[in-house]
Amino acid sequence: MKIEEVAVYQLRNIFMLTDEEEKEVRSVTAVAEEKAKKALSGFNNKYLKAELSPFNSVINCNYLYWLSNELYKIGSGAADKVYYLNKMLNSVDLFYAIELPECWSCEHPLSSVMGRAKYGDHFFFYQGCTVGGNYNNGVLEYPVIGDNVIMYSNSKIIGNSVIGSNTLIAANAYIKNETIPDNSIVFGQSPALIIKQRKD
Repeated sequence: MKIEEVAVYQLRNIFMLTDEEEKEVRSVTAVAEEKAKKALSGFNNKYLKAELSPFNSVINCNYLYWLSNELYKIGSGAADKVYYLNKMLNSVDLFYAIELPECWSCEHPLSSVMGRAKYGDHFFFYQGCTVGGNYNNGVLEYPVIGDNVIMYSNSKIIGNSVIGSNTLIAANAYIKNETIPDNSIVFGQSPALIIKQRKD
């Protein structure tokens, strides 16, 4: 079954997608499919290089993010329904107004929340990860994440944090208002992080 048809069927039956909303969904699905293919193509995983399958949670959550993002850009109310469909099916929070990079992926994305931030290319996250803002003197600040960053399970990047490129965020690490240099491996919790240089 085509990923577009499965999504439309689910939206109609769960969220009562209207005829007009269905037209809007179908008007952007080709763009969403191309963006999902491009996003997944940068990773060495044979399961992500095949045809877009609605029954692979990584592919499905990637596609539904791009679909909701494209609907948001044209001002369609269906963006909310696609966003909630992604939350319901894949247990991941990828709000349609955030700007994920052209190339990103995940593995077992359950309970992950990718909030407002500047994301570098080839971004990858596992289950239970959080990226989000933090107030500093009344100003809500968001992270800046470099290229080729991997967040392992239950890691968090919060507030005015700058994450250098080619960085690995270890499982359960908590980074808040910190600057991490390029080519790092980060362990522990702010303000007592352990930062090691990658040798590979």
